[in-house]
Amino acid sequence: MTRPPRPLDGIRVANFGWVWAGPMVGQTLAFLGAEVYKIESQARVDTARTIPPFAEGLRGIDRSLSQHAGWAGNGSITLNLKDPRAVELARQFISQCDVVVENFGIGVMEKLGLSYEELVEHRSDLVMFSMPTAGRVGPLSRLRTYGVSLTSITGLDSVTGYVGGPPIPMENAFSDPYNGILGAFAILTALAYRDRTGTGQHIDYSQQEAVMQMVGPAFMDYAMNGRVGGPLGNRHPLGVAAPHGVFPCAGDDRWVTIAVFDDDEWEGLRSAMGDPDWAAAPSFATHQLRVENIADLHEHLAAWTAAFDDHQLAELLQTKGVAAAPVNSVAGLLSDPHFRARGTFVEVHHPLGFGETIYGAYVKTSVSEASVPPGPCIGQDNERVFLDLLGLPEGTYRQFVEEKVIY
Repeated sequence: MTRPPRPLDGIRVANFGWVWAGPMVGQTLAFLGAEVYKIESQARVDTARTIPPFAEGLRGIDRSLSQHAGWAGNGSITLNLKDPRAVELARQFISQCDVVVENFGIGVMEKLGLSYEELVEHRSDLVMFSMPTAGRVGPLSRLRTYGVSLTSITGLDSVTGYVGGPPIPMENAFSDPYNGILGAFAILTALAYRDRTGTGQHIDYSQQEAVMQMVGPAFMDYAMNGRVGGPLGNRHPLGVAAPHGVFPCAGDDRWVTIAVFDDDEWEGLRSAMGDPDWAAAPSFATHQLRVENIADLHEHLAAWTAAFDDHQLAELLQTKGVAAAPVNSVAGLLSDPHFRARGTFVEVHHPLGFGETIYGAYVKTSVSEASVPPGPCIGQDNERVFLDLLGLPEGTYRQFVEEKVIY
């Protein structure tokens, strides 16, 4: 049975993306049907392949469960780009591609001889997507970061932490998948432009500028009101909701989020609580007073929520018109009936012989279903690309493998 066509069928991508952000660009495009190949090398193994945990507890460059999830949808070819012959093979491959993705520091692709200006000589309508830290021009253009430092230079860490305390940076590189997904849609706009005009382009994508969208409310508050934002814990960034936070529930490390923005929602919360005496205190009589006395309000509310199951309490509050939700643990995400129904996480069988759970397709269309293979074994598509697509003679291919050009 022939499968329905997918939106990006026929689009081929050479993905030089490194670690997480670049491969996530490829993942998003692959979920939409693109044929994506991660270009990497055993001469310098991508960091993502070295991150535990490893399948069945056995360390290996093909066994990182994190890489299997974060690179799902990407294929893999190996080229040791320190060898000029490998660079020439890369150029030949790119001539058969629609898109090139790279997230190296400024100057790396140029040093390799793979700049946009050189590559368009081989493919005139090429779309090249470069995603350096702070864009390709400007005083910070040569700055290099990882995701955890990127959130600092964007200002995001300055508003992350407990009320009145110092900044507490994010503990993971959450900006990487954010930039990967958003970057893929920048590529879609360039492909749409090429469809209309026949002209490719070089996309200058600043990861810093993209992540800065997350501090939008604080930025606008400063621009319009002159207020400099700081750590607020779980309080509303503009101070327009009370209560607004995460509150303890029965059990070990169980929590519920509650947000109340107006008097009607406050009355719903009071009803759910059985209208306790403390809720009628003059200090909580108006929405503005509740905002001003939010610490006291949160203390009373936390004492009440602690007796309830998180899911049951969230459901009760929702029936009263109050925005509330349980704080899911990772185990909770995997067992959540909503995510199970949507295929948010999928069980796959890795070619090395073990089963694992990875992300499903987060972009779904009404006309097709995404293919979701786990992140690739290193070099798994070498023969497909070099023998079949580029037509290397068998002897030449074997020589390049032996001499670690294809490596």
